[in-house]
Amino acid sequence: MENILSNKKILIAEDEPAMLNALADKFTQEGCVVVKAENGEIALSLFAKEKPDVILLDIVMPKVDGMKVLHEIRTSSDWGKRVPIIMLTNLSADDKIMTGIVASEPSYYLVKSDWKLYEVVEKVRDCFRSPAL
Repeated sequence: MENILSNKKILIAEDEPAMLNALADKFTQEGCVVVKAENGEIALSLFAKEKPDVILLDIVMPKVDGMKVLHEIRTSSDWGKRVPIIMLTNLSADDKIMTGIVASEPSYYLVKSDWKLYEVVEKVRDCFRSPAL
């Protein structure tokens, strides 16, 4: 069976080193090309340079927060409007967060304490099962 994630480029923007490395290791094992960003400023730079197939994006990050990164990506180009973005957060979904998220249309919104690594992998796979891609 073909691995839908083979050679897909994934940008992981996460400021917690343990979480960043765990996600990067898991997606590397799945055959992905992993690009890591420790803050939002690096994430924006790498997005423009690397053109990832999917983005895992933490909301609370130094320099530029994930909501700003999401908005910048979505308004940057046609590629930015289409790329699947999975928001990762420790925050509960309050009205302000949900308004910003809904306006920028991420593919998924995951609260970190509610999921396991294999579930994140499945969400990424779902992004590539969509007929829009």
